[in-house]
Amino acid sequence: MKIFLAGATGAVGRALIPQLTAGGHHVVGTTRSAAKASALWELGAEPVVLDGLDRAAVLAAVAAARPDAIVHQMTALTGLTDMRKFERAFALTNRLRTEGTDHLLEAARASGVERVVAQSFTGWPNARGGDPGVLRTEDDPLDPDPPAQLRTTLAAIRRLEERVTAAGGVALRYGGLYGPGTGLTRGGEQWEAVRARKFPVVGDGGGVWSFLHVADAAGATLAALERWTPGEVYNVCDDEPAAVREWLPALARTAGAPPPRHVPRWVGRLIGAHVVALMCEIRGSSNAKAKRQLDWAPAWPSWREGFAALDGEGERVATARR
Repeated sequence: MKIFLAGATGAVGRALIPQLTAGGHHVVGTTRSAAKASALWELGAEPVVLDGLDRAAVLAAVAAARPDAIVHQMTALTGLTDMRKFERAFALTNRLRTEGTDHLLEAARASGVERVVAQSFTGWPNARGGDPGVLRTEDDPLDPDPPAQLRTTLAAIRRLEERVTAAGGVALRYGGLYGPGTGLTRGGEQWEAVRARKFPVVGDGGGVWSFLHVADAAGATLAALERWTPGEVYNVCDDEPAAVREWLPALARTAGAPPPRHVPRWVGRLIGAHVVALMCEIRGSSNAKAKRQLDWAPAWPSWREGFAALDGEGERVATARR
């Protein structure tokens, strides 16, 4: 297939291009920066420089590429270590999930492209509360009343999934991404925040997070393209969602940092209700549907071994395993 990959220089895009080309697919990849075009050539993709929020440019690029499928990986995530400004950190990404998605779907219709795969997210969007040991499936409800700092982002996620699946596309709800190109790798902003002890355990740290290595996100995306079932939503995460009180100290040890600080729930509430939700209340996700229908399984089935491989040698081992 010829794949139009929007957001090709993002963490998942860079991991996805080699997997697509190894599978015999031709990739046309977009970037907002002309300076990154050469990197796409080196990865094996044909670069196109455009802004995903520029409707005319998107329609023209898709028409020129004449792809068999479109993959939406456009995000713009920065500043995720400042929990007070969560909504601000997602502002541009939310536009890409709404306006950018609309542009790609319009381009798909105009060019007769039936296969559209779009990046979504799982974890904190799940309805909160209940048994922390029960993993949420794609059929379970999303949070009906998210904290103020999460509302706009959850609304953008809902809209993306509704528009994509209504058009016969597929939405992949990735877990929290780690690995090369993300903030959660050696030298990344979240990694350094943990090293600086700026990422405390709040309250009982009972919020359950679902993680995903970027290479596994890429593998699931390839599987969704090749094992095509229109109109589906899949949770794509590892096999072992874990509470903050478990994974955060383990990450600190991996980063060579002192144990994270512990602060009471009321202190987290002073920062924002969303902090309490993320640290104490959210629930993990089940990847059973993706495994069953896409014949996919994570190469890193647990964040435990994945986190332990976040140094340079570990990443080389991770690459070799794939």
